[in-house]
Amino acid sequence: MLEIAVGIILGCCALGAGAAMIAGIGPGIGEGNAVAKACEAIGRQPECKGSVTSTMLMGCAIAETTGLYALVIAILLIFVAPNLFVNILLKTIGK
Repeated sequence: MLEIAVGIILGCCALGAGAAMIAGIGPGIGEGNAVAKACEAIGRQPECKGSVTSTMLMGCAIAETTGLYALVIAILLIFVAPNLFVNILLKTIGK
C-alpha cells in the first residue's frame, strides 16, 4: 500500500511539473509579438528606434520572468516536493 501512495506522489509531482512548464509557451508568444510590433514601429518611424528598442527589451525581460518562475516551480516539483510529501506520508502512517 505504501508503494502505491509513493507512486501516486511521484506521478502527481511529475504531472505538476509538466503542467508548470506549459507556462513557457506564453512568454515565447508574447516576446515574438513584441519584437514583431517593435520592428513594425521602427519601420514606420526610424527616428524612434532607441526608445522603441529599450521599451521592447524591458517588456521582453518582464515577460521572460513568467517562464523563469514556471521553470523554478517545475524544478521544485521534481526534486524537492516528492521527498517532502513522502516524509509527510511516512510521519502520518507512523513509519
